[in-house]
Amino acid sequence: AYKRFRELLPKEERENACSARVPKSRILTLPELRANPFQHRICRVFSTSDNGDDSMSFEDFLDMLSVFSDSATSDIKSHYAFRIFDFDDDGTLDRKDLEKLVNCLTGQGKESQLSNEEMEQLIRNILEESDIDKDGTINLSEFQHVVSRSPDFTSSFKIIL
Repeated sequence: AYKRFRELLPKEERENACSARVPKSRILTLPELRANPFQHRICRVFSTSDNGDDSMSFEDFLDMLSVFSDSATSDIKSHYAFRIFDFDDDGTLDRKDLEKLVNCLTGQGKESQLSNEEMEQLIRNILEESDIDKDGTINLSEFQHVVSRSPDFTSSFKIIL
């Protein structure tokens, strides 16, 4: 992991890799992220940068790799998947988050985009299945409950994480 992190740094910064931060643009070159529809959200969730540039320290990089690891528990994976899907970082998945999630998964092209009616029906179905307290949003515990009941859903995390 340290070697991979160091290789992402510009040559002149490699000697001080422990205190350096890898720019988001370099993180996005990783094969695990290159084609991931959530690549920007992944960088945002794992970065501890104070200036909002989504750069990563070595510790951030390790956290990200550990969640991508096959040995990470489904609780850990679902926790980070929830954070990645929470586009507005408010601690819940609301209709706007779910719409962005569906658009990321289906692609942004005209041929793959759902109609307004299809999107509304899909979001209604997701909330009906997942929103246990019927408040119109999905919180982390509701999300993890749904994930724990659905082995197919858990295996689909391999695409994301």
